[in-house]
Amino acid sequence: MKRAKRMDVFQSSIFTELKNMKLDYTQRTGNETIDFSVGSPNIAPEPSIMKVLQESIMVPENYKYAINELPEMKSAIHDWYKNRYNVELTYDEMICLQGSQEALSTLFLAMCDPGDIVLVPDPYYPIFSDGPKIAGAKVEYMPLLQENNYVIQLDQIDEEIAKKAKIMIVSYPNNPTCAIAPDSFYEELIQFAKKYDIVVLHDNAYSELVFDGKVGKSFLSFEGAKEIGIELNSFSKTYGMAGARLGVCVGNKEVIDCYNTLKSNMDYGIFLPIQYAGIEALRHGGASIHSTCQAYQDRRDAICEAFDEVGWHIDKSPATMFVWARIPDQYEDSYAFTKDLMEKTGVVVTPGQAFGVHGTRYVRLALVQDIEDIQKATERIKKSEIFK
Repeated sequence: MKRAKRMDVFQSSIFTELKNMKLDYTQRTGNETIDFSVGSPNIAPEPSIMKVLQESIMVPENYKYAINELPEMKSAIHDWYKNRYNVELTYDEMICLQGSQEALSTLFLAMCDPGDIVLVPDPYYPIFSDGPKIAGAKVEYMPLLQENNYVIQLDQIDEEIAKKAKIMIVSYPNNPTCAIAPDSFYEELIQFAKKYDIVVLHDNAYSELVFDGKVGKSFLSFEGAKEIGIELNSFSKTYGMAGARLGVCVGNKEVIDCYNTLKSNMDYGIFLPIQYAGIEALRHGGASIHSTCQAYQDRRDAICEAFDEVGWHIDKSPATMFVWARIPDQYEDSYAFTKDLMEKTGVVVTPGQAFGVHGTRYVRLALVQDIEDIQKATERIKKSEIFK
């Protein structure tokens, strides 16, 4: 049996590899791991959101095909963007998603022909690179370097590549580097995209997880953004609804219409109880946003301060639910460090090179463990003397 040639560019997920490594470690040693690898939120939604979901599930007629978004859903999205980001959206400038990853994996089928160029940051969230490849597009990488605060340097993109590029993926606050971008970057980005006729896809999944009193923004709040781009936003981190799979794609009408046509031939819309829960989240579920952000900030502080005491200095991330940590110089790469760290401590992190070549000297830690488990991890690392 022969599989499609497009599968030749894909390998098993790094998280599958880590899961197998964890299983082997536990079976051999009898010790449990402390897992900082997968960024799956462990802070539950507001009770009112869960209550609406529970009640909606018991309504028989909610099991019919949804087909389109509920009018109340679009109204709630409109008000959310207006009140939170000061962005005015019309109903034909928005579409609901089964999580923002849906668009990151399929939108390129609507917008790209085989061989078209998509500009992707490096390091990158894996689907940023895989989505274009599914459509047969060619990926050109834009380095995110520590000396530039992990902000894309638009003036360093080769002009011939820029002329041929169809789409550029941008994401701040950024996963995995945790960086945020200044307003000046977005102003330059919009002019760059207009000059080279590039569609900007901005992933804004972490706009509510910005620390130290700062406030996340929307790409669409900058003048001219809707002329050249779209934005993805997520209920996963903001409202703790990761498993419910709900997100939005908003912005440029032409792109939304094109993608909506594709989606209408691929699925039957978002399960109605999930939409009702989403409406509740947008209308009344914001009470815990601040406390959720504070919880991740507290974990960030705890992990950076505790690990620093045992010799692992990690810069405090300005945003997201991760920290991006440089590995010791003696290791060949982040895979080697990840394996040694697990073997000696049972602490699991994600090797940075799984996010691209510019992540080779880094690992990503998800802030999904309580402070008590962070302290346990610290004691294990201290005992191992891996940083001496």
